[in-house]
Amino acid sequence: MSQSIFLTINGEARELAVEPYRSLLDVLRYEAGLTGTKKGCDVGDCGACTVILDARPVNSCLVLGVEAQGCEIVTIEGLQPSPERLHPLQESFIKHGGAQCGFCTPGMIMMAKALLDEIPDPTEEQIRFGIAGNICRCTGYTRIIDAIQAAAQEINRNNS
Repeated sequence: MSQSIFLTINGEARELAVEPYRSLLDVLRYEAGLTGTKKGCDVGDCGACTVILDARPVNSCLVLGVEAQGCEIVTIEGLQPSPERLHPLQESFIKHGGAQCGFCTPGMIMMAKALLDEIPDPTEEQIRFGIAGNICRCTGYTRIIDAIQAAAQEINRNNS
């Protein structure tokens, strides 16, 4: 039997009817219609489903939708500051070739966003550690790390 939960997704207050056994990943994709968050392994190993839940990154496949009651969630769809402008991380992933097939990209970008929120000017080692829970099978990570470093510089330049 479904139950209503109230939460904020990408700045918008929402009420969703969810089954108590459904993961937050499935709730975001099917009840909220936000398909940018990807279902990879569905057991918390790959990071493709990473979203930001109350200011911290989580594998949304490991969180029950009902646990998001009253929470604030940011998905890849909510990262853009406006429809006309990409977030610096999104721009940097495009510019530096950080996305190949694109399957891991939403989760990787959300993990990078959480990392940069915590450490605005990370070292390469901190980036490698920060994205360690996100698997990419295409890029070899060099371009992803380059993209995150470049985005950090851009964000810091804009905040100065």
